[in-house]
Amino acid sequence: MKNNPISQIRNIGIIAHIDAGKTTVTERILFYTGRSHKIGEVHDGEAVMDWMPDEQERGITITSAVTTCQWKNYEVQIIDTPGHVDFTIEVERSLRVLDGAVGVFCAVGGVEPQSETVWRQADKYLVPKMAFVNKMDRIGADFFRTVDMIAGRLNANPLLLQLPVGTEDNFRGVIDLLSMQQIVWASDDPASEIRTIAIEDKYADQAREYREKLVEKVAEADDEIMEAYLEEADISVDQLEAAIRRATLGLKVVPVLCGSALKNKGVQPLLDAVVKFLPSPTDVPPIQGHHPDTGELIECTARRKAPLVALIFKVSMTEGRKLSFVRVYSGQLKAGADVFNSSRNKKEKVSRILRMHANKRERLDMAEAGTIVGVVGLKDSSTGETLCEADAPVLLEKMEFQKPVISISVEPKTRADQEKLDQVLEKLMAEDPTLQVKQDEDTGQTILSGMGELHLEIITSRMQREFKTNVNIGKPQVVYRETLGKGARASAVFDKEVAGARHYAEVELTLRPLSRGSGSGFRVEVDPAAIPENFLPAVEKGVKDAMEYGDLMGYPVVDVEAVVTGGGFKESLGTELAYKVAASMACREALKKGEPFLLEPIMDVEVFVPESFMGDVIGDLSARGGKIESISSKAEIQVISAIVPLSKMFGYSTALRSSSQGRGNFTMKFSHFDKN
Repeated sequence: MKNNPISQIRNIGIIAHIDAGKTTVTERILFYTGRSHKIGEVHDGEAVMDWMPDEQERGITITSAVTTCQWKNYEVQIIDTPGHVDFTIEVERSLRVLDGAVGVFCAVGGVEPQSETVWRQADKYLVPKMAFVNKMDRIGADFFRTVDMIAGRLNANPLLLQLPVGTEDNFRGVIDLLSMQQIVWASDDPASEIRTIAIEDKYADQAREYREKLVEKVAEADDEIMEAYLEEADISVDQLEAAIRRATLGLKVVPVLCGSALKNKGVQPLLDAVVKFLPSPTDVPPIQGHHPDTGELIECTARRKAPLVALIFKVSMTEGRKLSFVRVYSGQLKAGADVFNSSRNKKEKVSRILRMHANKRERLDMAEAGTIVGVVGLKDSSTGETLCEADAPVLLEKMEFQKPVISISVEPKTRADQEKLDQVLEKLMAEDPTLQVKQDEDTGQTILSGMGELHLEIITSRMQREFKTNVNIGKPQVVYRETLGKGARASAVFDKEVAGARHYAEVELTLRPLSRGSGSGFRVEVDPAAIPENFLPAVEKGVKDAMEYGDLMGYPVVDVEAVVTGGGFKESLGTELAYKVAASMACREALKKGEPFLLEPIMDVEVFVPESFMGDVIGDLSARGGKIESISSKAEIQVISAIVPLSKMFGYSTALRSSSQGRGNFTMKFSHFDKN
């Protein structure tokens, strides 16, 4: 594969709700770019990008897969991301390093819950986006309703570049509103001839109407086109395309195309639009970091002849070896070279650099600015850390990860499994930052916490398949939080001799409950004579440590503000240790007095069922303590939105299948913590 100029590189992600057709779209892209010579189907378990056994069995994407292909002298680096909410971390860390994204929407389902989640994630990182309305061949497909949902639910500004020619069984092509030509496919065969013909008479009026709307919308977003439009001057296709590119990069519009990936229609025009309208690494603002010692702001421009700056956005422990996925932002990463991990202030050696194609690899001597590669040899580096040069250190912003909301206990079946378990869990945690492991001090159990039932199911399956470690699984436990029912005041004195030296501190605290979802706060309302300023960080640390374990059941304390209202100080005896311990003791005492109670995770649940089963489903949700928020319809499917305590949702997938004869499905995501 040739080495393209940076301006001819496209780093894109395929993002969407589960079952919208992301992987099917990616498989067609690989086929039409010549990257693969056989189309792998998700439903057959043969998709190139879904290479894990669990993905092939379940027909879903679990881990984001990276590949690179060529299209008309452009290098397109693609990350196919999962659509299931349990694996949202895979989308989050992929979007962090991507320059553009293609949102895939089912023409029947429209904008579904997880589509909103991943779209918001892309908005968070200011990623320019395009939309591909897929499954136009399906019964109930409605292109214009889906476009309206993109505008309404995603607060986006859709710009129609195509109109469908026919729908459902009659879908056979698209009208290109830029060239005002009709693109048709002779058949569903992947090698079918693609032809450009004049727009059929029955679509001509609609095409002219939407072409005018296209020009008007582009004019609203681009001054150059606005000027030509007001002067009623001719606007060429090249001018329009340049303006659409500017508007897309400026996050003013979202170009919309349509097709049916499964029937091999619409993919080639989608690829053309990707290289025309989505950004190269030089089109997006330079990523900003700061000097790890001075804090000075540093802009890392996408240039090959510049100091190295790269971000590790994912770690994979497949086949027992550590593979780090790296986005190179500037400079060059060379095989065999030493690099500096500024996050850990440590040197690492790059043993090998690999161009990834799902689970297949091609060795490279060097990776340059703008590329996404796999790196072998980084022993201590992990997800979210920065690689750079020791004499030009840069620290990029760390990645944020959601906290787990569901737990299970895992116990090794045999002594041999016991010896392997800790190592296996360590590897899995290095790979997945949303996975947490802790030992329960009271029961001695190993507690595994994750983002949902499916997430933990996949993890335990991988433990057995990949790492040959057999475990017994305990019933899932909900991860609660604790808070206070009323304000409370307490004081504590620490006066002890430790290691031959006397330590003294006195701290008085008031804890006040905050509104739900406020987090926790810390304030100081004390005279410096009572507690010298240099000991306040130790007081804060003591309070924070105490709030990690609540008085009721040892869960973290949230929505509480700690205010330091008094204290005591003795010259030469005051130490950081003393103030930290005294603050922790006072905080624990106040937590006992403040009428603590539990907050449990409340989930946003959307259930999709045919109308005939709606009564049973609503009854079941109500019996689980759920509150129905809304009911709407999509085609012939009813969508029930509810909030339900997570503790009541275990086993719901089985119950829903039973009550809807296997025709219902649901999505669930964390909403907030609250008292049930």
